[in-house]
Amino acid sequence: MATVVLGTPEGAADAVQAATLKAWRASGRIDPARGFRPWYLRIVANTARNDRRSRFRRSALTLKASTLRDDVSDSPDIVAVSADERAMVIAALNTLPPADRLVLALRFFEDLSQAEMAEVLDCPVGTVKSRLSRAMAKLRDGLPNPTGGEP
Repeated sequence: MATVVLGTPEGAADAVQAATLKAWRASGRIDPARGFRPWYLRIVANTARNDRRSRFRRSALTLKASTLRDDVSDSPDIVAVSADERAMVIAALNTLPPADRLVLALRFFEDLSQAEMAEVLDCPVGTVKSRLSRAMAKLRDGLPNPTGGEP
């Protein structure tokens, strides 16, 4: 998630480490009824956003193919197309504002439910739904049409 918020893998480990230290220091404030994961991910998201702001990052998002799962039984043609599609999605994701990238990262990279996302983002579930819907629409607009043309 820190990689998506920062827009680059450089500094993501540092942001997670800083967030973990903050979480450790604030561990007495965990509400058992709300759960650890949303609380911790909010700290990571806020730390990464602050790091991005302080460094004025606006670099391209790159994700290593090794971090994404591929089905080894797929033919080379399918794997090549899949890698091309992934590259297009990542490029389109990189054009989105940080807030949109964050909501998409929480949903699709961290696989959080809408309720968990609401905890991380500190907003109502309805707001999460609308933010996710708008971010998905922007992402779709940034992708080429399946017929091969531009959006």
